[in-house]
Amino acid sequence: MGAKWYLGTGAQNDVVINTSIHIARNIRSFPFPSRLSLPEKLKVNSVIRDASEAIDDYSFNYAEMKMLSQSEVVSLAERHLVSPEFASSRDGRALLLTEDEAVSVMLNEEDHIRLQVMYAGFALDEAFKTASSIEEQLSRKLDFAFDDKLGYLTQDPVALGTGMKASVVLHLPALVSTSQITKLIATVSKLGLSLRGSYGEGAAAKGDMFRLSNTITLGISELAAIENLKSIALQIAAQERAAREEIFKTPVIEDRIYRAYGVLKYARMIDTNEFMELISLVRLGAVKGLIKMDCASIEALMIHMQPATISLSVDRPLDRVERDKLRAAMVRQNLG
Repeated sequence: MGAKWYLGTGAQNDVVINTSIHIARNIRSFPFPSRLSLPEKLKVNSVIRDASEAIDDYSFNYAEMKMLSQSEVVSLAERHLVSPEFASSRDGRALLLTEDEAVSVMLNEEDHIRLQVMYAGFALDEAFKTASSIEEQLSRKLDFAFDDKLGYLTQDPVALGTGMKASVVLHLPALVSTSQITKLIATVSKLGLSLRGSYGEGAAAKGDMFRLSNTITLGISELAAIENLKSIALQIAAQERAAREEIFKTPVIEDRIYRAYGVLKYARMIDTNEFMELISLVRLGAVKGLIKMDCASIEALMIHMQPATISLSVDRPLDRVERDKLRAAMVRQNLG
């Protein structure tokens, strides 16, 4: 198995966990997925799969969702490779996925194609370049639905225009700790962006992980949307760093970090919510040099310790107690 994209460490990694570009496209000769019969969906899958084989430098594994187990499907959603909605209904849906999981293509989700490119750290330009190259190569084989006034046609009118959503995932423990996050969520919404939990919703996001994304796709170019996102992300990162300096002026946060590390290192049972709360503190400690652990390993732990992904690692269903015991054992092993 090849190395996964999240094992790398990108730019601005003290705050920016990863970057993703999503592009939605539909084939002109087919209705939107919600209007397709099952045989038509399978035809769409076949056409897109054939087109993907001509993409330079990328080799995709193809999986029909109905052939995967429940744990496999939920694990894909936990790893942000498919949407929860895509995972909830599998008939006529398929996934194209590179070995390193950096590029995934959902087939017959809300649109015929939902292309996603994910890179570690702050890499909007690089991710967009990759996504654009793949989209352009697909367009040589597929006639995408496009209108001169509306741009690319999507089932959800909100995505009309570029059909592109750019996101960065930010680790914001200090802004949460200083109760600034709720105001920040409201502020960015006025700037054509959304800030929501990457795991969980709102200000109570698990692990203090937040996804900042553009919400406007009509009447704005992809590059303009990316530049806006880039500017706001850097401002939020600066605010987070300033808040970190403030909270480290007292010994309280350092004590919390070491306590979190101690619980993770010695606990015999730990549930997902507690794990995410504690690993967030450990990551903050690692960035500050208090904990000798690299951020890429912490990011991988966050992904691998999610419920379905843990069950998948032992290839059998686990009840809650078994899962919490296994999570604690795996975390202890990773913390040495």
